[in-house]
Amino acid sequence: MSTKKTRRNFFQSITASGLATGLLSSKNAFAKGDAPLRPSYMNPEGDRYIDPRNVLLYECTRREIRERINSGQLKAAIIPTGSTEHHNEHIAMVMDIATSLLISQHAALKVFPQAIVTTPVAIGYSPYWMERQGTLTLRKDIFLGVVYDICCSMKTHGIDTILIVNGHGGNVKPLKEAAPDFSSELNIKIEACSYWDSFPKDRWREFIDVGIVAGHAGEFETSIALAAFPERVHRVTYEGTDPYKWDVDRKDLERVGYYKESFDTPESDRSNFEESKHASAEKGERIIAHAVNWLANKLQKMIG
Repeated sequence: MSTKKTRRNFFQSITASGLATGLLSSKNAFAKGDAPLRPSYMNPEGDRYIDPRNVLLYECTRREIRERINSGQLKAAIIPTGSTEHHNEHIAMVMDIATSLLISQHAALKVFPQAIVTTPVAIGYSPYWMERQGTLTLRKDIFLGVVYDICCSMKTHGIDTILIVNGHGGNVKPLKEAAPDFSSELNIKIEACSYWDSFPKDRWREFIDVGIVAGHAGEFETSIALAAFPERVHRVTYEGTDPYKWDVDRKDLERVGYYKESFDTPESDRSNFEESKHASAEKGERIIAHAVNWLANKLQKMIG
């Protein structure tokens, strides 16, 4: 079987709804059948199949969650955060949250049944993209309030370890600043990281050829999309249309904290688009696998 066909077959199980495969030892509960798990680049030694829905909170019943918590199996929660925002001319706006959900789910499957992935926070702090039509943004306090309330909800249910896994640059500073306060206020372990924290700068060229890790809609993100959800990549010709000729009421933008930064220019837009041409599904697979392993290890250390 060709590498291309193998990759396509593997990702058919995780595209569309973000489902994924994972490892399961024979002694663990919640297995759906005894089908062997086909080896893959993420699970080279897997011998069991886990229904990937078992690590998604919103796919579970209250009984399943209750029994896992009461038995002591379920010890931690992952909260995926991201955004709904423009990703240049070629990637769907779901990119950031789709990626953080995907990677969170794979990481939870690697430590199954110890972690659950909460409903993702699909809109983040993106005021600087508000001149790019279609972008949605939350005010910083609203975004952090939603994340805090999810943490509080999970604590109420008996979870005392929470890892916030972020997929959007605008959320980084707010989450890093707020996570210690959340932890102190709720008296549980709460940490926040972005999945690209797993890539030290001196190793970037092991994964991408140009640009930077987590560069907006460039080689890095486009490679992830080509590997995990290629239907969300639209190969178009960059027309050079100026996105700033938009007559909008500034008062409306100011309500959501609009501001404009120097990187938000037509020149950077075109540059990122050109970088995306270096992307490939093979690079995306390596990126995802590396981030998943790093996050699973981080989560396991938090659980103890």
